Amino acid sequence: MGSDLAATTVGRRRPWDALVTFLSVQTVLGCWWAAFYPGLFSRDSVLYLSHTVAGPWVSDHSVLYDALLWLSFTGTGDLGAVSFAQTTAMAAALTYLAWSIRALGAPRLPTTAVVVLMPLAPPVGAFSVTLWKDVPFTICAIAIAGVCARMAARRAVTVPALAGLGALLTVLGLFRANGFLVVAITVAALLVIVTTMRVRLLLVGAFAAALPLVLTNLVLPPFGITPPSSTYVYHTAFGDIAVAFRDRPELFGERDRALMTSVAPLSRWREGGTCYTVNPLIWRGDFSWRQADAHAAELLGLWRRLLVSEPSTIVGTRLCRGAIAWRPVQDEGATGGMTYRLSRQPTADGYVGPEKVPDFSGRWVFSSRPLSQALNQVADSWLTAALAPAYDWVLWRGALWSYVSYLVVGVAAWVLRNRYVVGVAAVVAGVQLAVLVNISAQDFRYMAAPIFIGVLLVPLLGVVKPRRAS
Repeated sequence: MGSDLAATTVGRRRPWDALVTFLSVQTVLGCWWAAFYPGLFSRDSVLYLSHTVAGPWVSDHSVLYDALLWLSFTGTGDLGAVSFAQTTAMAAALTYLAWSIRALGAPRLPTTAVVVLMPLAPPVGAFSVTLWKDVPFTICAIAIAGVCARMAARRAVTVPALAGLGALLTVLGLFRANGFLVVAITVAALLVIVTTMRVRLLLVGAFAAALPLVLTNLVLPPFGITPPSSTYVYHTAFGDIAVAFRDRPELFGERDRALMTSVAPLSRWREGGTCYTVNPLIWRGDFSWRQADAHAAELLGLWRRLLVSEPSTIVGTRLCRGAIAWRPVQDEGATGGMTYRLSRQPTADGYVGPEKVPDFSGRWVFSSRPLSQALNQVADSWLTAALAPAYDWVLWRGALWSYVSYLVVGVAAWVLRNRYVVGVAAVVAGVQLAVLVNISAQDFRYMAAPIFIGVLLVPLLGVVKPRRAS
């Protein structure tokens, strides 16, 4: 009853209270947008638009996000509409999660202070205006945590909450290639926690997890959008092979070496065998994606043999590559062990050309054109300071904040005697475990959702056990 009263109290507060919070967050994010207009970008960002303009359309990344960039480019001649929409959606998601944990009993002032200050931090502000599919993915994850907090406040799964959760899970799955795995883990965690509507929750989760796979392999190809290449799908397995070859060359016979040589020189497999990232293997000119696609089945056969005969090698490699998900500090001394944060290239020139992203008409849109030089100078210097290695563990790696999330919801669930509170961190577990199982490099963006959610959950530590109504 106490949590119901808390939820009712929040609901009765004047609407402008939430609106003021939203506008405060939006204003700060709008300043980041003006400072880095039309947005920060990386090689992947350029590729999103390149293949939609120059063709052919492929579903390597996110067809939904590619379509948003294409619509902005063809409709407005620029990409600022997408990055501005991201700031608005991020402000709305952060405000919603803040109000949801207040419904659970989080103290009003600390919660409001945290959400209003968050966009000042470069991991939130600069990330929100970056042209990455990971931004809307993260926004969906934050909103999912908010829905779970609302369910916890009511100690029940309601039909509106399930509908909202289903919609968010579905869209989340469409924004990242491993989204279906995040959805599956999140729903599995919730099924353990909730006590009502489990069958409906399972069906909703199954639909959200299956839809991206069905679209990619069955629905989109007839419309000219080709599925990802075999190398793109299995590149982490190829990375596992490279690590095993570097560390345990005696495991590979003549036929294995001949197979590998047909794709890249053995020196490339050896040099690319760093467990923290697959980039030195697959993004070098002497690694043939065409040959890797042609021999994908054989390479997967080799990978499966290694998995059976030397499981510790493959599992160890996955744990190493997934370090961004479980290890709070980076391994500065290892190749690929450094956390990749944000690209700050002023133009797309370094990303296009032979053996890079195909050039396309209009690539000038990927160029830094700040709407305010003064804001740019402030934001750029602030971002530069935040990128210092000393702050990496707290600002750019999600492992720490994942553990903080579990601690906070555990304490709050115990204080409130409410098991549903644990479900607020279900999507954090979904992201963390999906990254741990299958990821390509130590990229901050993969774990941005746990960072943002974890920071915003901290005020829940101030929750007090509600008094029973007399």
